[in-house]
Amino acid sequence: MTAPAVTPYRSPLPTARDGFPQLLRSEWTKARSVRRWSVTLLAAVVITVFVSLLSALSGSFDVNGSPPPPTKGPDGAPVTDSFPFVHQQLTGDGSITARVSPLTGREGHIAPWAKAGVIIKASTDAGAPYAAVMLTPAHGVRLQSDFTHDTAGSSASGAEPRWLRLTRSGSVLTASESADGKKWSEVGRATPAGLPRTVQAGLFAATPELVTVQRHFGSTSVGGGPSEVTASFDRITVDGDRGTVVDGDRGTGTWRQDRVGADPTRAAGSPDRSTRTSSAWTLTGSGDIGPLIPDADLTQRSLSGAQIGLIPLAALGVLFITAEYRRGMIRTTLTAGPRRGRMLAAKALVLAGIAFLTGLLAAVLSFLLAEPALRDNRPNPASYPEAALSDGPVLRAVLGTALLLAAVAVLALAVGALLRNTAAAVTLIVVVFVLPMVLLAGLPVDAAHWVMKVTPLAGFAVQQTTPRYDFVNTVCLPENSCYPQGPWTGLAVLCAYAAVALGLAMWRLRRRDA
Repeated sequence: MTAPAVTPYRSPLPTARDGFPQLLRSEWTKARSVRRWSVTLLAAVVITVFVSLLSALSGSFDVNGSPPPPTKGPDGAPVTDSFPFVHQQLTGDGSITARVSPLTGREGHIAPWAKAGVIIKASTDAGAPYAAVMLTPAHGVRLQSDFTHDTAGSSASGAEPRWLRLTRSGSVLTASESADGKKWSEVGRATPAGLPRTVQAGLFAATPELVTVQRHFGSTSVGGGPSEVTASFDRITVDGDRGTVVDGDRGTGTWRQDRVGADPTRAAGSPDRSTRTSSAWTLTGSGDIGPLIPDADLTQRSLSGAQIGLIPLAALGVLFITAEYRRGMIRTTLTAGPRRGRMLAAKALVLAGIAFLTGLLAAVLSFLLAEPALRDNRPNPASYPEAALSDGPVLRAVLGTALLLAAVAVLALAVGALLRNTAAAVTLIVVVFVLPMVLLAGLPVDAAHWVMKVTPLAGFAVQQTTPRYDFVNTVCLPENSCYPQGPWTGLAVLCAYAAVALGLAMWRLRRRDA
């Protein structure tokens, strides 16, 4: 008799898989199943937005009268455009050449970025397009145009005479320099925006104010004073359609003396003086030509709540691992996923995603609510560029804030895995970020900048949106949240700390009992 065939049992459930996607799903299930963790995420959003709004509303200013609106450059951005100008009309193609004497300042004091040279400008209106080739005391010969473009020439000292030439050919202006007026070298080329056929070609001298910084523990004072520069010009030649002017003595051109823009420092004792001899001009004046750097980064300040909002996310990062140790669940986790490194990597990836989305929501709300309040509270809102979420620097700062908070959460997870103690790990993370902020005000500027470069605090550099120009003197103070490094460089430092800490946590997790 033949035995009946036996059908093997088949479970209706899908076959279990021990892979990284399953680990991710498991960690995500843990994260969303603990209600108080969701409350922690909500607290991070609320704290970040609240602190940002509080900072915006408390930063009001009392101003007597209405400050004048800033000068706008060709692209609509605020600029500084104020200097004594000796000029004549130049129609069509042509050039202007002059030998510039050594630059001198008042009582021997001269700003490193004082400048004197030849310039071709669309008009005498402040903010009009221009290109200029100039001699500076500390930065050699430069070609600058339309306030934000700068090209370096030779490193000629401002203590030596230098021949300078600016030649127009259509819409292109070519700058050249020479030590003897015979052998010339090209400095660079510029294409100012919308130059008319008839422009103003001439001589100029300008210098920014002298800035002094006195720093003591708990207080910093930034002072400034009027500055002036004196330069002499000879061997002046203007070639154009109307003829040639040599040393201002021959030809059909007529020299005029004007002042471009207003100069508030002149009332403090820096009058312009333009004198002419038979074959030379001497200009003494103040003012400057360049971008107007706002005294505050409103976008960065609108995101300042992240400095406190990171604390709940750091606590969540620590609890994401220490809670399992405290309750003994880590053994179950490691049994289900015995590859410990992959388990910790899955936790880090899930936590980073949650923290990024939370940080992004907090950053967007903070910017939309705090930035308008900050602008309205400034003495002259027009001095600050309009900012929108779609602007490149603003979008980078908002997304960077979310990445910053995600990196902090991963760093906290790694510290929690290393210490296996919630209180100790949270305390360490808070100290790492808060203690440097407290110490910065008492350190010398160079030491404070070093701390901001090498500690995890560097990550907050990603929130900066104010452009920096090497040819503009600015005071970068730590208490103004001015970071010496670039935005992405600072964030990379923080991410490096998180990556190293996570690597150490994986190494120790593999070599230590659960």
